[in-house]
Amino acid sequence: MTIQDLLKEKKATPEEGLEVFDQLPPVTLDFMLGQWKGYELNTGHPMEGLLDASGWYGKLFVNTEQVHPLLMYSLNKKRVFPINPSYIPLGIPLPKSKIAKVIIALFKPILKTKKAKARMRMIKYRGKVTGTMAYDSKGIFDHFAKIDENSMLGVMDLKGASQPYFFVLTRDTQPKLEI
Repeated sequence: MTIQDLLKEKKATPEEGLEVFDQLPPVTLDFMLGQWKGYELNTGHPMEGLLDASGWYGKLFVNTEQVHPLLMYSLNKKRVFPINPSYIPLGIPLPKSKIAKVIIALFKPILKTKKAKARMRMIKYRGKVTGTMAYDSKGIFDHFAKIDENSMLGVMDLKGASQPYFFVLTRDTQPKLEI
């Protein structure tokens, strides 16, 4: 499988996703800076569909010590805001329907944060040193590989998970962030 196949189909097995990741060049921390819009890739991961259903927008990399790992759309999709991933439970079933957006909106005053909740480092993953986002409060590393000048493939490495979770980030030139 090639990156073009993966981007067209938005679907692969975990093994095919890793094969594509391995073919792509690593990213630098400077490359990662900025606001990025994301979408999930279908690989059969148990979390698949949750981010899209909850109104996930993407990520904001301010600098190596300040990363907002979960930017969410407002209900009208005109603004985005960062949420604190510490409040998102892992390992329990969460709704993967439009109700998730409403839940995020209702709990926005509690979930929203002004503080960055992750940081960036160069970490060796699958034999190459690449730009990686490390959550402050979760056992999660998001490793990135460069697709082109404005997009990258992300692989979420969750401690204890049986398979990785895949997503794509594209650079956003017109951010709508509310912090």
